[in-house]
Amino acid sequence: MEIRKAVLPVAGLGTRFLPATKAQPKEMLPIVDKPLVQYAVEEVESSGIPIAVFVTGRGKDAIEDHFDVSFELEHMLAGRGKEKMLEQVRSISKLVQMIYVRQKNPLGLGHAILVAKDLVGDEPFAVLLSDDIIDAQVPCLKQMMNIFAQYGGSVVAVQRVERKAVSNYGIIKGQPVKDHRAGNRLFRITDMVEKPQPNKAPSNLAIIGRYILTPAIFKELASTPRGTGSEIQLTDALRRLLQKEPVYGYLFEGKRYDAGDKLGFLQATVEMALKRPELGAPFRKYLKSLKI
Repeated sequence: MEIRKAVLPVAGLGTRFLPATKAQPKEMLPIVDKPLVQYAVEEVESSGIPIAVFVTGRGKDAIEDHFDVSFELEHMLAGRGKEKMLEQVRSISKLVQMIYVRQKNPLGLGHAILVAKDLVGDEPFAVLLSDDIIDAQVPCLKQMMNIFAQYGGSVVAVQRVERKAVSNYGIIKGQPVKDHRAGNRLFRITDMVEKPQPNKAPSNLAIIGRYILTPAIFKELASTPRGTGSEIQLTDALRRLLQKEPVYGYLFEGKRYDAGDKLGFLQATVEMALKRPELGAPFRKYLKSLKI
């Protein structure tokens, strides 16, 4: 069962980054010189998924503009002989086929995914949250697609977090799946809890912003009552789904940055800059010069 579509919920208000997000989408904040949402779309493209479905809201036009052709800019760059920059700009609009749908009411992640139902259709699909940047040799989504191809059930990406941090995440309870190809990284989920207290958490395996979901999730989302914050919680729908079909947690390989948090955003900026060939050496020299 091929994964052909990835849903990117980008309708959030980005209040944690005010005032920077007062007049621009949080997803357009740059890590070095590339907006958060572009990292997500590049992961979609490098995983072999041809279609990205953006669930947008008011004030998100800049996202559409970023992935559209910019004739004036391209004409200017061509006229000035800036071929390398021109190629870079043109490549953005060619990453994948992009479709946009509006989430008119901010009713949570589960609701955002439900809004994309008619565009996804009756087929499995991926979900990416652009707050999570994952630096991995094999894209995180591609790793999860390989698990899905083998087991055929929904897959959520998980990572181990400190016990004191579990209350910031959805936490899974699961049984290890003995599979040498997964390298002891795969779990059959038996339950999941949204933001538990540390002493009540079933594990320290936290759900992060990558999912492969079967179309059965739409039925569960449609019948899931509103939860925390009067929103439709994806975790609640997944709990219902795992009573009917297998749901797996995959401890992905790679490093994840929580760019929806100010500290995580800064960490991602520093480490991504250090990886850049043209920036790494002088930036590292600068950091070593700081008297901190």
